Amino acid sequence: MKIIIFAGGAGTRMWPLSRKSFPKQFIKMFKGKSTLELAINRVKSFGYENIFVSTVKEYVTLTKKYLPKIPARNIIGEPALRNLAPAVGLNLINLRAKGYKGPVAILWADHLIENETLFLETIKKAEEISLKNPDKIIFVGKTPRFANNNLGWIHFGKKTSKDIFEYNKWFYKPPVEECEKMFKSKEWLWNTGYFFMDIDFGCYLYEKYQPEIYKKLLLIEKSLGKGKEKEIVNKVYPTMEKISFDDAIAKNVLPSEALVLKTEMEWSDPGTLYALKEALTENEKDNLIMGNVKTLNTEDSLLVNHERQKLLATIGLRGVAVVNTKDVVLVVPKENVKEISDLLVEIEKDKNLKKYL
Repeated sequence: MKIIIFAGGAGTRMWPLSRKSFPKQFIKMFKGKSTLELAINRVKSFGYENIFVSTVKEYVTLTKKYLPKIPARNIIGEPALRNLAPAVGLNLINLRAKGYKGPVAILWADHLIENETLFLETIKKAEEISLKNPDKIIFVGKTPRFANNNLGWIHFGKKTSKDIFEYNKWFYKPPVEECEKMFKSKEWLWNTGYFFMDIDFGCYLYEKYQPEIYKKLLLIEKSLGKGKEKEIVNKVYPTMEKISFDDAIAKNVLPSEALVLKTEMEWSDPGTLYALKEALTENEKDNLIMGNVKTLNTEDSLLVNHERQKLLATIGLRGVAVVNTKDVVLVVPKENVKEISDLLVEIEKDKNLKKYL
């Protein structure tokens, strides 16, 4: 099986910890390692030659530096930020052009996994299912711990065998009220974001659900390994629609085209500041504290201080993220962390503030 790990995000939702010049997947925040390094370590048993890393061209040098064991030819530089649907498609046709046949794993560079043994068991199980069902995409879902409206949810159907279920439908980031109903029904799983599929079937899904993107992918595929490869990729790829894999493919898949693998692995996607806090604390009321911090009557908060000579002190906070770096101080209630991306859009409009991005 070939494994593709996507590491091209700028990590804007975790600003100011994550910056465009050095995004979150490279930050050594977890026991001295970055989430990208952890992601590679989890799957190294499959062989480094079978691991591919997809990132934007600006981060190729950083990726090679942090991952010296990954063959340089396996690090794919996306020529422009076009979201994940074009990125996944580019990697699929890159493998197909090399003559690869068989299952492909789509994984992410910014997830945290508590039980790596169970994670590997899940990966191998998904590979087995894909080999037996080359005409289906395998979604990996986890029993939800609470009504999290920041994730995608998978509605599963009848059980077909151990931990394998029929697929009904998909709901990305449902409204809070709907999310509560889904959680109580026990008929939905959190989407872990991991997908497994036969490479030819994956290309078929693009041809069926995103024909315009697929036409452009074919143009790129025909150029691979030939003299004008770089020129064609740089010309065609930036013209593709900017759309997520979820919106482009996952939510369009028919029940007959998918299966759901249920896992109980301890998984989290610390994609926002508050999600980071949730991932690294046991209870909702716990604080996540990093650096020189003192609190009084503060709970359910993320408190990060990068300046050793300065004390970050809080009183009476509930559900707030406070981040102090050498050049930025951010204070935001947990309900508003999703608006950080909007704030960065406004900052980018001011030429005097761009240095803080």
